[in-house]
Amino acid sequence: MDKNGAPINAHPLTVHEAIKLAESLTVEKDKANKLTSDGILPANLLYFDAESDKIMWYTKPQFRNLYFTKSLGIPSGRCHTPAMLWTADRKSLNVYALIGNRKPTLNSPLFYAPFFNVNESGNVCLGSVDVQTEEKGSVKELMKLWETYFFNSYFSHLMAEHNPVNGNCVLLWEDLSGSEKCFPENMLIKTNQKLKDLLK
Repeated sequence: MDKNGAPINAHPLTVHEAIKLAESLTVEKDKANKLTSDGILPANLLYFDAESDKIMWYTKPQFRNLYFTKSLGIPSGRCHTPAMLWTADRKSLNVYALIGNRKPTLNSPLFYAPFFNVNESGNVCLGSVDVQTEEKGSVKELMKLWETYFFNSYFSHLMAEHNPVNGNCVLLWEDLSGSEKCFPENMLIKTNQKLKDLLK
């Protein structure tokens, strides 16, 4: 092609030339759907890797609407939640609790997320939630989607007898649901991990 886009030396393609043309026009599905930024990265994003689709972010302490199954006997309602660290890819989500409301550092200690449906390693069981993250191409979209899935699903049970708080988890959320009380950080249990351990 010349500088105006017109073909020069036009001729039928040889097999070799046809293969080379096909290779140059092929867009691998995996590469086409990598995570991207759709503008300025969110201030609470800590890490992302487009190759593995892994992202890590944090949220400050805040009020959220939480939903509990009837079997727990906890009324669904607005609850104060602690600062949280989120790690996810397109298929799984892990959550941890943090102390305070500042941006965490590499040496920030991690605490067990004080929620039902989260196992000791931080992995979230989403039960019957229909997770559809494959079409989300931007980091910001994926972060928002995972938070929506987590907080819009029904908390139902402790995982493998893992009690994530100092005390009774049911009584804790019964006390917080629908109240203006802040989450009592003294109820959090420290894990043996720091934030930097999740980046290995």
